[in-house]
Amino acid sequence: MRSFIPGFDSQIELQGRNMRTLIKLILIVVLALGCASKLNASPEEDAKTVAALDTKYQAAVKANDATTMHQILADDFVLVTGRGKVYSKADLIASARKKEVAYERQDEEPASQKVRVWGDTAVVTALLWIRSVQGGKPADYKLWFSDTYVRTPTGWRYIFGQASLPLPKTESK
Repeated sequence: MRSFIPGFDSQIELQGRNMRTLIKLILIVVLALGCASKLNASPEEDAKTVAALDTKYQAAVKANDATTMHQILADDFVLVTGRGKVYSKADLIASARKKEVAYERQDEEPASQKVRVWGDTAVVTALLWIRSVQGGKPADYKLWFSDTYVRTPTGWRYIFGQASLPLPKTESK
Protein backbone atom coordinates (compact mmCIF):
# COMPACT_ATOMS: atom_id res chain seq x y z
CA MET A 1 0.00 0.00 0.00
CA ARG A 2 1.48 3.31 -1.14
CA SER A 3 1.20 6.61 0.67
CA PHE A 4 -0.14 9.65 -1.10
CA ILE A 5 2.31 11.92 0.77
CA PRO A 6 5.43 12.51 -1.36
CA GLY A 7 8.62 11.03 0.19
CA PHE A 8 6.75 9.43 3.12
CA ASP A 9 7.40 5.84 1.97
CA SER A 10 11.12 6.45 1.47
CA GLN A 11 11.31 8.11 4.90
CA ILE A 12 9.70 5.07 6.55
CA GLU A 13 12.07 2.77 4.63
CA LEU A 14 15.07 4.86 5.76
CA GLN A 15 13.90 4.77 9.38
CA GLY A 16 13.48 0.98 9.12
CA ARG A 17 17.04 0.61 7.85
CA ASN A 18 18.35 2.88 10.59
CA MET A 19 16.47 0.86 13.21
CA ARG A 20 17.89 -2.43 11.90
CA THR A 21 21.40 -0.93 11.93
CA LEU A 22 20.90 0.34 15.48
CA ILE A 23 19.68 -3.08 16.64
CA LYS A 24 22.71 -4.75 15.02
CA LEU A 25 25.07 -2.32 16.75
CA ILE A 26 23.41 -2.91 20.11
CA LEU A 27 23.76 -6.68 19.66
CA ILE A 28 27.44 -6.33 18.76
CA VAL A 29 28.10 -4.18 21.84
CA VAL A 30 26.23 -6.60 24.12
CA LEU A 31 28.15 -9.58 22.72
CA ALA A 32 31.47 -7.74 23.01
CA LEU A 33 30.78 -6.80 26.63
CA GLY A 34 29.80 -10.39 27.39
CA CYS A 35 33.06 -11.67 25.92
CA ALA A 36 35.09 -9.00 27.71
CA SER A 37 33.58 -9.91 31.06
CA LYS A 38 34.66 -13.51 30.54
CA LEU A 39 38.19 -12.37 29.71
CA ASN A 40 38.31 -10.18 32.82
CA ALA A 41 37.40 -12.64 35.51
CA SER A 42 37.48 -11.72 39.18
CA PRO A 43 40.91 -11.60 40.87
CA GLU A 44 40.00 -14.79 42.74
CA GLU A 45 39.12 -16.61 39.49
CA ASP A 46 42.29 -15.28 37.86
CA ALA A 47 44.36 -16.50 40.83
CA LYS A 48 42.88 -20.00 40.52
CA THR A 49 43.50 -20.03 36.76
CA VAL A 50 47.11 -18.89 37.13
CA ALA A 51 47.77 -21.29 40.03
CA ALA A 52 46.55 -24.21 37.92
CA LEU A 53 48.59 -23.01 34.94
CA ASP A 54 51.76 -22.74 37.02
CA THR A 55 51.21 -26.22 38.48
CA LYS A 56 50.69 -27.49 34.92
CA TYR A 57 53.93 -25.78 33.86
CA GLN A 58 55.91 -27.39 36.71
CA ALA A 59 54.52 -30.81 35.71
CA ALA A 60 55.51 -30.15 32.08
CA VAL A 61 59.07 -29.33 33.15
CA LYS A 62 59.21 -32.52 35.23
CA ALA A 63 58.04 -34.58 32.22
CA ASN A 64 60.25 -32.69 29.73
CA ASP A 65 56.99 -31.87 27.89
CA ALA A 66 58.27 -29.25 25.44
CA THR A 67 54.87 -28.89 23.76
CA THR A 68 53.06 -27.85 26.94
CA MET A 69 55.96 -25.63 27.99
CA HIS A 70 55.83 -23.92 24.58
CA GLN A 71 52.09 -23.25 25.00
CA ILE A 72 52.50 -21.68 28.46
CA LEU A 73 55.71 -19.67 27.99
CA ALA A 74 55.51 -16.23 26.37
CA ASP A 75 57.73 -15.85 23.32
CA ASP A 76 59.90 -13.27 25.12
CA PHE A 77 60.06 -15.30 28.35
CA VAL A 78 63.14 -14.94 30.59
CA LEU A 79 64.22 -17.00 33.61
CA VAL A 80 66.92 -15.70 35.96
CA THR A 81 68.39 -18.21 38.40
CA GLY A 82 69.82 -17.48 41.83
CA ARG A 83 73.30 -17.80 40.35
CA GLY A 84 72.54 -15.14 37.74
CA LYS A 85 72.20 -17.47 34.74
CA VAL A 86 69.60 -16.26 32.22
CA TYR A 87 67.48 -18.63 30.11
CA SER A 88 65.08 -17.87 27.26
CA LYS A 89 62.03 -19.79 26.11
CA ALA A 90 64.13 -21.34 23.35
CA ASP A 91 66.74 -22.50 25.90
CA LEU A 92 64.15 -24.25 28.09
CA ILE A 93 62.33 -25.84 25.15
CA ALA A 94 65.61 -27.14 23.69
CA SER A 95 66.63 -28.58 27.08
CA ALA A 96 63.28 -30.34 27.45
CA ARG A 97 63.45 -31.79 23.93
CA LYS A 98 66.97 -33.11 24.55
CA LYS A 99 65.86 -34.38 27.99
CA GLU A 100 69.01 -32.85 29.47
CA VAL A 101 67.56 -33.20 32.96
CA ALA A 102 65.82 -36.33 34.27
CA TYR A 103 63.48 -35.27 37.07
CA GLU A 104 62.36 -37.52 39.88
CA ARG A 105 60.79 -34.50 41.59
CA GLN A 106 59.88 -31.04 40.32
CA ASP A 107 57.06 -30.29 42.72
CA GLU A 108 55.82 -27.33 44.69
CA GLU A 109 55.79 -27.99 48.41
CA PRO A 110 52.20 -28.40 49.60
CA ALA A 111 50.52 -25.14 50.71
CA SER A 112 53.54 -23.02 49.72
CA GLN A 113 52.01 -21.60 46.52
CA LYS A 114 50.72 -18.03 46.75
CA VAL A 115 49.23 -16.16 43.78
CA ARG A 116 48.86 -12.39 43.72
CA VAL A 117 46.89 -10.72 40.92
CA TRP A 118 47.02 -7.09 39.80
CA GLY A 119 44.78 -6.63 36.77
CA ASP A 120 46.45 -8.38 33.84
CA THR A 121 49.55 -9.41 35.83
CA ALA A 122 49.91 -12.25 38.32
CA VAL A 123 52.87 -13.44 40.38
CA VAL A 124 53.13 -16.98 41.71
CA THR A 125 55.51 -17.62 44.61
CA ALA A 126 56.19 -21.13 45.89
CA LEU A 127 58.78 -23.42 47.39
CA LEU A 128 59.95 -25.95 44.80
CA TRP A 129 61.58 -29.29 45.59
CA ILE A 130 63.79 -30.60 42.80
CA ARG A 131 65.38 -34.03 42.69
CA SER A 132 67.05 -34.71 39.35
CA VAL A 133 70.02 -35.96 37.39
CA GLN A 134 71.77 -33.72 34.88
CA GLY A 135 74.92 -34.76 33.06
CA GLY A 136 75.23 -37.78 35.35
CA LYS A 137 75.21 -35.57 38.46
CA PRO A 138 72.38 -36.01 40.96
CA ALA A 139 70.79 -32.97 42.58
CA ASP A 140 68.35 -32.74 45.47
CA TYR A 141 67.41 -29.29 46.74
CA LYS A 142 64.64 -26.81 47.42
CA LEU A 143 64.39 -23.23 46.22
CA TRP A 144 61.93 -20.37 46.20
CA PHE A 145 60.67 -19.00 42.93
CA SER A 146 58.50 -16.19 41.66
CA ASP A 147 56.81 -16.70 38.30
CA THR A 148 55.18 -13.72 36.59
CA TYR A 149 52.22 -14.24 34.27
CA VAL A 150 50.49 -11.70 32.02
CA ARG A 151 47.04 -11.87 30.49
CA THR A 152 47.23 -11.79 26.69
CA PRO A 153 44.48 -11.96 24.05
CA THR A 154 45.12 -15.73 23.94
CA GLY A 155 45.11 -16.25 27.72
CA TRP A 156 47.63 -16.14 30.56
CA ARG A 157 51.32 -16.56 29.60
CA TYR A 158 54.37 -17.13 31.80
CA ILE A 159 56.63 -14.18 30.99
CA PHE A 160 59.32 -14.02 33.69
CA GLY A 161 60.74 -16.35 36.31
CA GLN A 162 63.14 -15.66 39.16
CA ALA A 163 64.59 -18.47 41.27
CA SER A 164 66.52 -18.29 44.53
CA LEU A 165 69.75 -20.11 45.20
CA PRO A 166 69.19 -23.65 46.48
CA LEU A 167 68.26 -23.45 50.15
CA PRO A 168 70.62 -24.88 52.77
CA LYS A 169 69.76 -28.43 53.76
CA THR A 170 68.00 -28.68 57.08
CA GLU A 171 68.95 -31.41 59.50
CA SER A 172 66.38 -34.06 60.35
CA LYS A 173 65.50 -34.18 64.04
